[in-house]
Amino acid sequence: MKSKIIGAIVTIAMFCCGALSGAEKTIGVSVLTMNNPFFKEIADSIAAEAAKSGFKVIVVSGDFDVAKQQNQIKDFIVRKVSAIILCPCDSKAIGPAIREANAAGIPVFTADIACLDKKAEVVSHIATDNFLGGKMAAEAVVEATGGRGKAAILDYPEVESVILRTRGFEERLAEMKKANPEITLEVVAKLPGGGDKAKSLKAAQDLLQSHPDLNAIFAINDPSALGAIAALDSAGKTGKVIVVGFDGQPEGKKAIRDGKIYADPIQFPDRIGSETIKAVMKYMEGKDVKKEILIPTALYRKADADKDSSLK
Repeated sequence: MKSKIIGAIVTIAMFCCGALSGAEKTIGVSVLTMNNPFFKEIADSIAAEAAKSGFKVIVVSGDFDVAKQQNQIKDFIVRKVSAIILCPCDSKAIGPAIREANAAGIPVFTADIACLDKKAEVVSHIATDNFLGGKMAAEAVVEATGGRGKAAILDYPEVESVILRTRGFEERLAEMKKANPEITLEVVAKLPGGGDKAKSLKAAQDLLQSHPDLNAIFAINDPSALGAIAALDSAGKTGKVIVVGFDGQPEGKKAIRDGKIYADPIQFPDRIGSETIKAVMKYMEGKDVKKEILIPTALYRKADADKDSSLK
């Protein structure tokens, strides 16, 4: 903790005196993947907001590989960046690398996905309110199915944001069933889809084989939902099994417009990126920063897609 405080004081002093060199006025960013438009938008928003304060941003992709991301953090430490922003590839396994940054006096922030290592020090976590989004997804599934039948979840339990989504989904469904005995929907399976379209396609195919009477799928992000749609198309079950996704990416929104996805709790990655940089700047100015900054989701249905000018 002492090294972190000393490092922060040095950084603040240099920042306020205008003594940061070009190399020192750099922020290292490692996102989960750049193949998902959601994380690309976070990275682009971080870079744009940082530029307003004269900071350069080094953006790299962890590519779902926590070992690769750990090496990226080591590289940021060697470069002596002013701060590190992470979308962890594994919420627990990333801890030791964050602790290395702590020891080097470099402040660490997490965006979208939190670190679950209690010994690792993160200044602030900026993310969607994923628990709330999971609750919204449960409400959408109940709305679409009438609260009856069998549901499954395409999961990604390695990351904290998804843990919160599935927990929110399951807790809200339990609440609704307790309040209304006519709601009998059961979650009959959870399979890992890795947050990836191809992996989720295979997982959804397995779900349809083991549960041919499935009524709904909650996919924890849009790539997972698109994989589920592809599986349903191949099985001739398009429209017969409800799909609710999560994110609100352009492809996901188009699928909602086309009636292939019922709804998405949508996120605002541009806000996640900009709020993260605002938190970094406040910290460097010696101001108090909230430990957690949550951005609410909004439920996006076909009626929203039909009037969405960005899809024209």
